[in-house]
Amino acid sequence: MKVAVKLFAALREQAGARERALELADGATIDDLWPALGLGDEPAGLVYAVNRSYVDRSHALADGDEIALIPPVSGGAFLLSDTPLSLERVAAEVSSDDAGAIATFVGTTRAHSRGREVIRLEYEAYEGMAEAEMERIAGELQKRHDVIDVAIHHRVGPVEIGETSVVIAVSAPHRAAAFDACREAIDTLKRTVPLWKKELYVGGEEWIGQGS
Repeated sequence: MKVAVKLFAALREQAGARERALELADGATIDDLWPALGLGDEPAGLVYAVNRSYVDRSHALADGDEIALIPPVSGGAFLLSDTPLSLERVAAEVSSDDAGAIATFVGTTRAHSRGREVIRLEYEAYEGMAEAEMERIAGELQKRHDVIDVAIHHRVGPVEIGETSVVIAVSAPHRAAAFDACREAIDTLKRTVPLWKKELYVGGEEWIGQGS
């Protein structure tokens, strides 16, 4: 059977391609995929998605599957944008006459990180799946908290020092729920949404891992 394998961030650079076509034996599972790529040792924390849904390593593959190899996530209205983000736009998307509060989070590129002088960040996403995962996060927040609406916008491509990389807005009848859900939204996004960032600093560059 033939499958298409999508590669992102450091894996894309290692393979020298964004996508590879593989021919696998009938009955192959996710566990058989990494050895077939011939890229050396499998990196820690790698997860897999088949046809834009996360799967475990025992998942059986089928002819024509699209498989994404997802390095540890660094990490709409659920939007990926290669242009500057607007806090006003994101807040407006969750506005409601029933809201007593709108809590927002704005993430920006800082000039110094881990003792390095940062030049800029570059974000890469698995488009389609990233927006779907943002929407899933919003749905879970609405189940767990008394919130009205959630919006998440995230940059892709280069983000210069001082520029905004992510904006989250949450509306709720009461401020406590809005604050709690907004914090949970950014913490969950960094763990689960297939977005990666490369830090370019004076003297080098590095893909930054999960939770950063």
